[in-house]
Formats: sequence, structure tokens, C-alpha cells
Amino acid sequence: MPNDKCWPMNSGALGLMIRFFISSISGGGTGELLDLVAEVLPENVSEEANLLDNAIPKIAIVGQPNVGKSSMTNALMGEERNIVTDIPGTTRDAIYSMYNKFDKKFYLIDTAGIRKKAKVHEDLEFYSVIRAIKAIEEADVCLLMLDATVGLESQDLSILGLIQKRKKGLVILVNKWDLIAKETNTARDFEKNLKEKIAPFNDVPVLFTSVLDKQRIFRTVETALEVHENRIQKIKTSQLNDLMLDIIEKYPPPTHHGKYIKIKYVTQLPLFYPAFVFYCNYPDHVKPSYRNFLENQLRKHFKLTGVSISVYFREK
Repeated sequence: MPNDKCWPMNSGALGLMIRFFISSISGGGTGELLDLVAEVLPENVSEEANLLDNAIPKIAIVGQPNVGKSSMTNALMGEERNIVTDIPGTTRDAIYSMYNKFDKKFYLIDTAGIRKKAKVHEDLEFYSVIRAIKAIEEADVCLLMLDATVGLESQDLSILGLIQKRKKGLVILVNKWDLIAKETNTARDFEKNLKEKIAPFNDVPVLFTSVLDKQRIFRTVETALEVHENRIQKIKTSQLNDLMLDIIEKYPPPTHHGKYIKIKYVTQLPLFYPAFVFYCNYPDHVKPSYRNFLENQLRKHFKLTGVSISVYFREK
């Protein structure tokens, strides 16, 4: 629930607090207390609590425990909104905050750290992980935060897989960069190694941040919103065909058992993420390597960085 929603402290609320204090001591008057609660609560509070404005981007900070997610939220919001300790697992629930600064407006979601299933022993932590995964499903863009001193681990790849499977926008944050001994090409080599590990989906922004030093934290906001724009863009059918059919004519798909595959038309599907359908005579015979070629060409000529896309073939 967004943290910017609160109830004003009026006389009714003050009276309610006094009654609550008295009843907690004596144990009496609890029925009257519930009646007072019903009077003070605003109407349709359950609907307001669960309703987010879908027109406003939702950005979730996700990752393993103790990588700096809550610290990043506090730094961006400019206040100690979430508890930060060195103890992994301090954040237990997904916390929604409304960011409305510098002409930028979005929901920022701080989530519990997602550990490997085998390491989750408490029921409370189990449900915390479930809520973090739900936050990924609700988000438009996910900031996958890594610990620079540890690097990319298998659990990070699992979280990345969740994000990609749900077709969410992605920005990778390498946090605690201030703790790394640096040479001339340290960042470049780190990014190259990271993208080799996450291939084939490596058209992803990578930012090296330090929440402690407030290094590149506002660049994080700009990049996440750019990825969101990439994800919701609608490319004109005429523009797609003018570009892609010319490329296909120069580099046609391989033949299949002597049959020439003719791609006649391409359009973007009306989905919540970029998906494209190519109409041709033998859609079942287009090889995966050519599908990858078309996806790479789409990424080359259109702004699709940080976005999972789908390419389909249909008969026409």
C-alpha cells in the first residue's frame, strides 16, 4: 500500500486512541471500541488500500538479502522510510512509496530479500519471499540489485529469470561499488563478464551504484523510467514493415527441405510488452537462429533496451 496515504489525526481518532489505551488495561469495552473503529474508518478503505493508479509506473527493487534495497529506497525518498540493518531479512513485506520529485512520479516498491528455497526455514520469511515475487508481478520495471563484493550468483540468475519470464523491464544495479578496488577498466570488465553470464538476454542497462555515497542513485530513476517507456511503446506497422521487410529481403530465412520461406508482413501485438508477429507461408519451419536474428534487428533499430520481447510467426 502506498505510504503517502494516511488518516488525519482528528478528535475522533484521538478519542479512539484514548479508548484503546483504557481497554488494553482493563480488557473491557472492546465491543464499543470496535463500533468506534467503524465510525472513524473512511468509507471504502479496503478498495483504496489495494488500488494503485495503473497509469503511474511501478518500480520494484529486488534481489538477495542485504544488498542495499531498503537503503536505496531511503536514499531516493530522502527520508528514513524503511528500517536498515546489517541483519539479512529485516524487510519482511513489500513496501510501496510514492515518488513525486523533479517532475518524475512513480511507485517505488522495496521488497524482502529473495533467498534460495533451501535456505528459507521460517514461515514468516517464506511468506516474505512470496510477497516479493508478487511485487515483481505487479511491477512494470524491476531494479535487480547485486552486491559488487560478491558478484552475480546463481540466485541472482533465478531472480532475473522470474523477471524475464513475466516480461518486466529490467535494470541491473551493482551496489556497494565504493568497496571495490578499481583500475582503468574495472567497470567495463565487470559489465562484460556479467552480460556473458546473463546471455542471451543481455541488452540490459547496468549501473554501478553506491547508496552510501549516493553514487548514481538518481541515474537509476532516469534509467528505470527510460526502460518503462521502451516497454510500453507502440511502433507503427508501416515503420516496422518498411524497415524489417527490407532487412528480410537482404537476409532471407534459410530454406526448409527446399521450400522457400516468404515473410510478407510484420506487426506489433497489442500486449503489455513488445511482441511482434511475422506473417509468412511456412511459420513452423522458421529456425530459432533466424528468430534470434530478427529479434536482434528489432533491438538494433528500435529502443528496446531492458525489455523482454517476443517474436511469433503466423501463416498468411
